[in-house]
Amino acid sequence: MWQFISLLVLGASAASATLVIRQSQAYACKCYAGESCFPNTSAWQALNTTVQGNLQVALPPAAPCFNSVAGIQTYDANRCQQVRSSFSNQQWTTDHPIANMWTYWTNETCSLYSFNPSATCTRGYYGDYVIMAKTREHIQAGVDFARDRNLRLVIRNTGHDFMGRSTGYGSLIINTHSFKSVSFTTQYAGPGSYRGGAVTVGAGIQVRELYRLANARSPPVVVVGGECPTVGLAGGYIQGGGHGPMSSFYGMGTSSSCSGSLLGDILVDADIFTSITGADNALSFEVVTASGEFVTANEVENPDLFWALKGGGPSTFGVVVSVTVKTFPEVRTSGVSLDISSTNSAVFWQGVAALHDLSNRWVENGMFVYYELSNGRLHVQPMVGPNMTASQINAVVQPMFDRLRSQNVPFTTQTREFPTFFDLYIGMFEDEGAGVSALTGGRIFSRQDISSNAARIIQAYQTVTNNGAFIVGHIVGPGTGAPVVDNAIHPVWRNAASFSITSYAVAGNAALSEKARAQNIITNVVGRALRDASPNGGAYVNEGDLEEPNWQQAYWGSNYPRLYELKQKWDPNGVFYARTTPGTENWEVIDYGTRLCKRL
Repeated sequence: MWQFISLLVLGASAASATLVIRQSQAYACKCYAGESCFPNTSAWQALNTTVQGNLQVALPPAAPCFNSVAGIQTYDANRCQQVRSSFSNQQWTTDHPIANMWTYWTNETCSLYSFNPSATCTRGYYGDYVIMAKTREHIQAGVDFARDRNLRLVIRNTGHDFMGRSTGYGSLIINTHSFKSVSFTTQYAGPGSYRGGAVTVGAGIQVRELYRLANARSPPVVVVGGECPTVGLAGGYIQGGGHGPMSSFYGMGTSSSCSGSLLGDILVDADIFTSITGADNALSFEVVTASGEFVTANEVENPDLFWALKGGGPSTFGVVVSVTVKTFPEVRTSGVSLDISSTNSAVFWQGVAALHDLSNRWVENGMFVYYELSNGRLHVQPMVGPNMTASQINAVVQPMFDRLRSQNVPFTTQTREFPTFFDLYIGMFEDEGAGVSALTGGRIFSRQDISSNAARIIQAYQTVTNNGAFIVGHIVGPGTGAPVVDNAIHPVWRNAASFSITSYAVAGNAALSEKARAQNIITNVVGRALRDASPNGGAYVNEGDLEEPNWQQAYWGSNYPRLYELKQKWDPNGVFYARTTPGTENWEVIDYGTRLCKRL
């Protein structure tokens, strides 16, 4: 039995909420359609006027394939065909007003594959309305509207999100994807001592388009960004930390200082580091806060918010409008591809160990390795060697090849040399798809873990694949390129050598029992194996498990208490919500993934 009782949640906005009682637990919930506290049609029309006609009814991507959704006539044969042909395309997905790249957390209640326009299509866990924001004032209006009316608010940049934080049942969505401004400078003039190159990008800029613009500069420059081309640099990527192909060389997306000019076996040009020593990559943010204020956060203005935004959690402290980050000199870069496929399990896992056991060697040489691992298949595409010629990277990877040959592990490989990192990025990295439904987990492995526990890590990988899960691996060591930093990310990143994402396929509209079984595998079977194999490791908030045990410590370590305090300062009433981020301990999504409520 449950009941609704109107009450007043006292705070800065004094917004009305709904009291919900479940099994003797009382909750103060956000307002939803059908409740007296939910805005009426006139209020939504007024908001649309304020945002200059950029408010839309939120409809799931498959809506054109059905006669109606939420009482709205939606069928359009031509648009339906376009959706079906584009649904697995990441760029199409990021350009959609509300679509999520991976569909599990949408509940998949509007399937593209029914081929029956009369079938039922509902929003599922997608929101009700979306502001396609074009200006910061549109963002401010959306934040004010959600705060004053106690609505669930979702910030969506690209929908490039494993963990469902770009969706939320019954929510108001603010879409920042149209913020595409880019401004380069060769000499940053902001606060602090840094005077090197920088670029200010709008929230909607994606990695590949920024890489392309940076490479077109004269001389070309490079920005520390993600591996996937559709990631939004200023969104959850950088707010969660942000690792990528240049992270072992220049540090994380939120940090990039270096204390030396010798990385492992490769002598690095000393002048590469003269502009980055001892400073963070993120130089300044423009942000709309929970109070609706537009503020700047950097070393001088709002320095505590600046610190929190550099890895303290996505959709947690504000809506980022733009970010200014350092640019670095482009460098020649070489890459190695590697494929191992075998039906002989013992031989295959010897091959996996030959790669992963040397993770410390790879990161100590400033390298990044991207790979995909399933039972009987290891696909490495590529091993990235910044500032290396083909002969130099071959010298670094030779011990791996020697080990593979000595153990009679069959493999294929190719080495390629490029004039810049950008040319390697375009030439060797492979585009990924969208529209897949899966639960994810993940683990950061420290250099100590690799040194002392390498065999157990490989055994844990076997547990992952033997239980039907898949690994997307990143051998990355930001502490090699940036050992001295001051930001909110988990300190374990400074000693990291490898990070793995685990993925287990399960339909978003599967039975609750099947979802529970899948979650148990991710958390308590494969997740436990990875945790047990990495006592010095941690977890990554952008690519992890929403059921991660002791998530505060796992995601942020010693930084968590300060982040919790800053959440109370900058968002005391919980305007922004993203699960397993600072300050969400007392919040819960109840009633089968629908209502967002605070425990009383």
